[in-house]
Amino acid sequence: MFGNKLLSTLITVLLIITASAVQAQESATVQAVATVLSALTVTGSNDLNFGNVTPGTPKAIDKTNVGNAGEWTISGSAGAEVQIDFTLPDSLRSATAAMDILFLSTDASYEDGTGGGQASPAGTLNPGSTNTQNLNAANGSMTIWIGGQVDPAVSQPGGSYSGDIEVTITLTGN
Repeated sequence: MFGNKLLSTLITVLLIITASAVQAQESATVQAVATVLSALTVTGSNDLNFGNVTPGTPKAIDKTNVGNAGEWTISGSAGAEVQIDFTLPDSLRSATAAMDILFLSTDASYEDGTGGGQASPAGTLNPGSTNTQNLNAANGSMTIWIGGQVDPAVSQPGGSYSGDIEVTITLTGN
């Protein structure tokens, strides 16, 4: 009898220990998701064209000058934030000479669908600094224009002069 009581007590203690170790358990799953933004496309669509320049006489082209201001078109994901950086020459070169070119902090502008086009763009960009803007919220487009000024010397040799103006557009991820 004492043995049965001891066995019964041991079984009860084991049941209590086992019962306290068993806990309610549930699980749930979430998915890892990401949206890959569309690749950016940047196209130079118009050169910054100073036309004929007279030695000793500076000539400026405004960013609003249709057909003569430099122009790039950008397309990407709607509303994507982009960083805009310009690489600017300090001179235009011919085969034998160089001519100074200058860019002011207000010599570039952009249109993202919220302004009135090249004549009344959405905003001004500083071509000497990094700029951050958003592409058009509906279609992911943007147009950028740049003007500048050439400063030919009085003794500037005749000929054709050119230099590269590069714009780099980078998605910020914001």
